[in-house]
Amino acid sequence: MSEIYDNDRTYVLHSWSVQGKLTPKVVTKGEGVFFWDENGKRYCDMASQLVNLNIGHQHPKVVQAIKDQADKLCYIAPGFAEESRSSLAKRIIDLLPDEFGKCFFTLGGADANENALKIAKTFTGRHKIISRYRSYHGATYGAGALTGDPRRPAVEPGMPGVVHVLDPYCYRCSFGQKPESCRMECAEHVREVILYENPDTVAAVFMEAVTGTNGVLLPPKGYMERIREICDEFGALFICDEVMTGFGRTGKWFGFQNFDIVPDIITMAKGVNSGYVPLGVVAVQSRIAEFFDNRMLYCGLTYSGHPVCCAASLAAIDAYEEEGLIENASKLGEVFAEKLGAMKEKHPLIGDVRCIGLFGAIEMVKDKQTREPLSPWNGPAGPMAEVAKRFDDQGVAAFLRWNYIFLAPPLIITEAELLDALSTIDRCLTEAEAVILG
Repeated sequence: MSEIYDNDRTYVLHSWSVQGKLTPKVVTKGEGVFFWDENGKRYCDMASQLVNLNIGHQHPKVVQAIKDQADKLCYIAPGFAEESRSSLAKRIIDLLPDEFGKCFFTLGGADANENALKIAKTFTGRHKIISRYRSYHGATYGAGALTGDPRRPAVEPGMPGVVHVLDPYCYRCSFGQKPESCRMECAEHVREVILYENPDTVAAVFMEAVTGTNGVLLPPKGYMERIREICDEFGALFICDEVMTGFGRTGKWFGFQNFDIVPDIITMAKGVNSGYVPLGVVAVQSRIAEFFDNRMLYCGLTYSGHPVCCAASLAAIDAYEEEGLIENASKLGEVFAEKLGAMKEKHPLIGDVRCIGLFGAIEMVKDKQTREPLSPWNGPAGPMAEVAKRFDDQGVAAFLRWNYIFLAPPLIITEAELLDALSTIDRCLTEAEAVILG
């Protein structure tokens, strides 16, 4: 093993891991949709790292912007006005519906969600937040409390006032319905819970535009629109977490644009500058921004609107626009959906596939009729370890969690590269099934 590996295992604590079981890959370089390990093996990055590297590895425009800003001004406190910060705020607001007015900058998705919570509670004077069980909003205290999935234990007992509701998970409908019999109980359930909780106490409904690391769950037609109506009925804000879905991932600039809704607050990170340097954003409607003209905004971060981070984001947005990356994600999304659908028909262990733009998931099951997960929710990898091994052997980097395979390639991927990667994945699944099914 190399000195890099030895130092890593001796001195680094890794996220979401039992430390003694780790054997992290040593990565030495990246370019476009690929990265290489220390042995020179190439991997196709079908996860965009953590669904953030939308413009791929080492995009020259963004790298240069970081260098230029560092030469000009590395840091200035948030209380000053600075060119890259103010320009980026305007650029983001220009991408959003006319109702939006201002941005608050953070260092990532979790603290964007934390600050959205504070803004919503202050604006409404209410303290309860509705979020979903199959959700992930970050690992900090407030964002972790919002999170419904099994990553909550470290923050429990959590922030008071968070109430979780069931999800629009059409493949495993909690209300026993099929698409053809759907009566939108998943949305009416949210309304019922708000009534139980007393609507006068509910500040906001907080949802990912498309559920991310809990399965790429696409809401049924009309669901998001109904949630918007419910929020309006009770005077609650509708907050969309666009940390994963923002900046082209779904084939539109923002995930909520796939629905006929306008949120009150939008949080974003990841694709805002593809993770080249840390940045998160809370964008608020003008009426919310104006509320703080004569009231204290109790939000503050030393690195809020860091000039280098903002400069990187401006260059990333240039790349999205000049290279037609949003359009590429939309166009290739059709190819993606077709190929995943064919895999579902071919492979006995694929129960469902879901995708929107270049954001997809394969759900693995033991039996297509019973839909029993191949590996259990929040359980050990089990047979999915065979799938992971084949992916690694064949040089495909994907994110596997429980019985899900998440596929979210950089938006710069070409059709040829996408088809090649999906062909390799198809072959990996065939090999893994041969072992699993005996």
